[in-house]
Amino acid sequence: MDIKNQMFDLMSELYPICRSITGNGVRKTLDIIKSHIDIQIKEIPSGTQVFDWSIPKEWNINDAYVIDPNGEKIIDFKKSNLHVVSYSIPINKKISFEELKAHLHTNPDQPNVIPYVTSYYKEDWGFCISHNQLNDLKYGEYQVCIDSSLENGYLTYGECFIPGQQSDEVIVSCYICHPSLCNDNLSGVILTTFLAELLAEQKPRYSYRFLFIPETIGAIAWLSINEKNLIKIKHGLVATCLGDSGKFTYKKSRQGNAEIDQIVSHVLKHSESDYDVLDFYPIGSDERQFCSPAFNLPIGSLMRTPYHRFPEYHTSGDNLEFVKKENLDESLNKYRDIIFIIENNKNYVSLNPKCEPELGKRGLYTFSGIKRTEKKQDADLQQESLLWVLNLSDGMNSLLDIANRSNLDFKLIKNAADRLRTCNLIQEK
Repeated sequence: MDIKNQMFDLMSELYPICRSITGNGVRKTLDIIKSHIDIQIKEIPSGTQVFDWSIPKEWNINDAYVIDPNGEKIIDFKKSNLHVVSYSIPINKKISFEELKAHLHTNPDQPNVIPYVTSYYKEDWGFCISHNQLNDLKYGEYQVCIDSSLENGYLTYGECFIPGQQSDEVIVSCYICHPSLCNDNLSGVILTTFLAELLAEQKPRYSYRFLFIPETIGAIAWLSINEKNLIKIKHGLVATCLGDSGKFTYKKSRQGNAEIDQIVSHVLKHSESDYDVLDFYPIGSDERQFCSPAFNLPIGSLMRTPYHRFPEYHTSGDNLEFVKKENLDESLNKYRDIIFIIENNKNYVSLNPKCEPELGKRGLYTFSGIKRTEKKQDADLQQESLLWVLNLSDGMNSLLDIANRSNLDFKLIKNAADRLRTCNLIQEK
């Protein structure tokens, strides 16, 4: 089975699980991911202070439903876990239609979908239904039941660490708190899992840390616990919204011109497809925490259509039909291209800096004087890349610097550097 089918199969397995920022749904999700990669599952007790926040109580749910005056079960958590407002406190009683309506959430702009609503830090209860269903409800007495618990427990998260040749780290983070929502953000969870699985088979130069955390509070907690080690982080990405059919969008780090910003921009520029690059803004996902003023880490976010910008966002429309396995596969390949540059972006010094060395006698000059063909054009680009690397290998320019200045693809520049190093014309700084 190829990787895109494996990714979609894992998404299909995780899709029905009711996840939130805490609870057994998160644990079950991490246990399944653990069958693919070596992750450590960690827990932080409720009430633990993490900067200005406190770890909330743990929420779990067994069942929830609403029965109408005719005895018909019209809302059923077991049919869609989006029907219940996440973190709803337990309730089991008969109430009037007017009282029930005050606890019903709909999306009038999209009357056929169930919205996704949360109440993490305010104890309340509620149900989410389509607006069309709301319009069909009748006056009378309704039986409402939410079989849930909100008690002291733990915030659970997963961490996969792949040691490299050096201690400097690359962070790839995704959030696992959303329930049955595929693009936002099972797509990020799936991509992060398979990227870690692929890297575990290699011996990378950098060390890689993959985070599976609940959004916002998980990032805040992780930063609080690991504050002393943040100096090791040299690059990072938040993986989200990677399964839809929109063009790629990169949201820069707060630094704006960090190496990761240059790398992702370069990959997108040479991808021969449409894309957007956005400056950092303090709204969105966990890049807000990683890029907060005291840390200002070099962490951006590569997605396809950004959160809030696709109609299916935070609704039941973000399902297994909305995402496409081909899009997940393309997104994974973009991340792999980024990792390739991170791993290979080095500085070199010319060992023959006085004029150009003679390339012909070293077998580096070919296709001279033949008619221009596609093969000849490729040879010309290879020739150009050799001259660019020779000229700018002064110890001050990285291969990415050379690729950007020459407007050539990084892989072409990397190949040129390998050939020149083999001929002892350059050496790593």
